[in-house]
Amino acid sequence: MRKVYTAALLLLCSWEVSAQVLVTGAMRNTMFTGQLAGLVRMDTIAKQGAFGIGPLDHLRGELLLWDGVAYVSRATSDTALAVEVDREASAPFFVHANVPEWVEVPLPDSITGLVELDGFLTGRFAHENRPMAFKLSGWIARAEIHVVDLPLGAVVRSPDDAHKGRKTFVRKDVEADMLGFFSTMHKAVFTHHDTNIHVHLVNKERSWMGHVDGLRFDPRAIRLFVQVQ
Repeated sequence: MRKVYTAALLLLCSWEVSAQVLVTGAMRNTMFTGQLAGLVRMDTIAKQGAFGIGPLDHLRGELLLWDGVAYVSRATSDTALAVEVDREASAPFFVHANVPEWVEVPLPDSITGLVELDGFLTGRFAHENRPMAFKLSGWIARAEIHVVDLPLGAVVRSPDDAHKGRKTFVRKDVEADMLGFFSTMHKAVFTHHDTNIHVHLVNKERSWMGHVDGLRFDPRAIRLFVQVQ
């Protein structure tokens, strides 16, 4: 196992983490000044190799662009959500990257959740001084996600306003793909002030998707990949 881990790290070091992360809008503008209208439409960026995340315009749902396919998640009740493909969906803020290739990074046994993942990526990549995309695939023991569901016509002037109507969902033992973006320089742009990562999750059936608030997993059941060029 040690030889495999060392070899993978050597391979990773031979690549340069891509700087081609593109940001539209900013979380702070939506949260504090009420910028709710869509600034980027998925059909203008959706192509093979394109990956991105953000909220749906007017905070009516969540968006995940996965290899050129735009998934939209909307809460249909306090306990249910629906996912559909919608290339015309737009976002008030969005981060995306065109990723021609990924490289796998072995996860240490100590990485079992979202907070630990944040710390691991920070320790490994903060010195790059640039944002990057990453993805994870595998089995999640417990996933907690939310879907924003702002009431129509609501005025947003604070994070509390923006989170009105937000629905939380939890699943256990779910096979999923997760897309995240890491940066130490984009707090209140595409990450919250207390983290360096922003992650969305979709299950393998593409029927359950949202912004990740909590994860618990066995690192042996998950594969982590980072963006390279």
